[in-house]
Amino acid sequence: MGQVEATTERIIAADPEEVFDALADYTGTRAKLLPEHFSEYEVREGGDGKGTLVHWKLQATSKRVRDCLLEVDEPTDGQLVEKDRNSSMVTTWTVTPSGDGRSRVVATTTWTGAGGIGGFFERTFAPKGLGRIYDAILARLADEVEK
Repeated sequence: MGQVEATTERIIAADPEEVFDALADYTGTRAKLLPEHFSEYEVREGGDGKGTLVHWKLQATSKRVRDCLLEVDEPTDGQLVEKDRNSSMVTTWTVTPSGDGRSRVVATTTWTGAGGIGGFFERTFAPKGLGRIYDAILARLADEVEK
């Protein structure tokens, strides 16, 4: 078993605070950003950043569905961390300034992968598939906040 990581980033033509607020808005904006890979979205506690508890199912492949129950934290300014209570998966969203009125958004997901040959395939293919999913979220985020 080894650590698996998927990272996606995008420059968005909007103020970092506005971008972060949109990401942290689990009761409103966040649901609009999720592509078809997500289902059963439900905010169970909170709804705005730290202290939020949100549920969804993530279908990364036709055979693989993760039932996720995520606790949201904001350990530093411009950072949201979603820790899955049902697995080792952790997604960190980091929003930083990138020039005048622009933001750099980085989504990094890590988890403990399987061992053996299955783990080899997971480490090889899962980051690319998850990267495509998070790239779609970032594209929808850009559509939401760019003027």
